[in-house]
Amino acid sequence: RPITRQYATVSQSLVDLGRPPAPEGAAIDFTPSIPSSLDRRILKVASCSESPSLSELVHSYLSNSRHILNSSLLYESSPSALRKVNRGPSTANSPDVLLIAHCIQDEDEHKITVASGFALEAPSQREGESLILSCAHTLEEADSSYGSNRHSSSTSRRVDSGSFVISSEGNMYPVTDIVSSLPKSDLMIMSCKNPAVATLPVSPYPVHAGTPVLGHFVSHELPDEPGWRPWVGDSWSKWVRGTVLGYRDFAGREAQANPGTYDALSHLLFSPLPTAGSSGGPIIDEETGAVIGVMLGTRMDNRVEGTRGWGVPSETIFEVSLKLVRRTAAQAHFVDVQPTRATRGKMIPG
Repeated sequence: RPITRQYATVSQSLVDLGRPPAPEGAAIDFTPSIPSSLDRRILKVASCSESPSLSELVHSYLSNSRHILNSSLLYESSPSALRKVNRGPSTANSPDVLLIAHCIQDEDEHKITVASGFALEAPSQREGESLILSCAHTLEEADSSYGSNRHSSSTSRRVDSGSFVISSEGNMYPVTDIVSSLPKSDLMIMSCKNPAVATLPVSPYPVHAGTPVLGHFVSHELPDEPGWRPWVGDSWSKWVRGTVLGYRDFAGREAQANPGTYDALSHLLFSPLPTAGSSGGPIIDEETGAVIGVMLGTRMDNRVEGTRGWGVPSETIFEVSLKLVRRTAAQAHFVDVQPTRATRGKMIPG
C-alpha cells in the first residue's frame, strides 16, 4: 500500500489532552507528498533501530506534560554576532533547522508524519545528547494511525516505529526520549544524540505586532519562485520574510504584547502563510536574530481577517526551564539574562 504522509496539521489534539476550545474558524490541514527516497530511508532505519518505539515515546510525551527540566535554557533576546541567526532568501541552505520524522511500519501498512525542529542551548540529562524542540501534533497523528489497534493486533505481527531527527546533511538520529511537553501549546522537547548543528538563540520576550520576521519555510517540490535551496533529502527550504500580526489567548481572544501588559499569550499570528512542511520551525526576529516563535500551521479566525499563519511565542518554551543560570559569553556566546514576562513576579517551581 502507498505510504501515508501528513505534515503541518493544525487541528484539535488527536490525543485527548483537554485542550481549551479553539477559536471560531477552521484550521487548514496539509497532506502533501514527500520524496519516496526519504520515505524509504526513514522506514529502513526504523526497521533496524533499537531506539524507543512510537508507543513508548507517546507515553513519555503524556507523562512528561509540563515537566520542569533540571537544566538552563539561555535567555537570548539580543544574541551576540556568533549566536544570532543571520539568514535570508539568498542563504545557501538551512543547516540549523532539522526535520523530525515519526514513523510506523506494520507489515504492508506504513505511515510517516514529519515536522521541523531546532536544537536548544540547554543541556540534556542524557550524556552525549541534545535537546530538540518541535511541534507535537505530528507525533499525535502518527500514533493515532494504529493506536486503536495496538492491543488487538496479533502478537505475531511485527510493528516497527520510532521518531528521528534528520539534519540537512541527511544524518539521522533516533529520538531517545521526550523529556517535556506542552500539549496545549503544541510543543515538545526531545532528546537525541548530539546532531552536528548549531543551537538557536531563543528570546523570552514577545515582539510587538508589526515586527519583521523570518520564517523557515519548507517544500517537497521545487517552487516556481526563486530563492529555494536544497534541504533534507529531496526537499527544499527558504527563509521567507514576514510580519507578526498579533496574539491570541487560549480562548481565542486578542491579546496584547505591549510593555506593561501581562496578557496570556498562547499563540501568535503572522504572515505570510507557512508552507506545508514548516510546522515546528523557528520564527526569527529579523533585527535581533533570535527565535521569537515557533510555526504550527495556519488558521482562519474569521472571514474578515482570513487565513493567517499560526504559531506559538517563544516565551512559552521557558515554562519548562527550571534553572535560570547566568553563563558567561565565553561559555555560550551569551549576552543577556533577564526574567521573562511570564515568570516576572511569579514563583518558579523548584
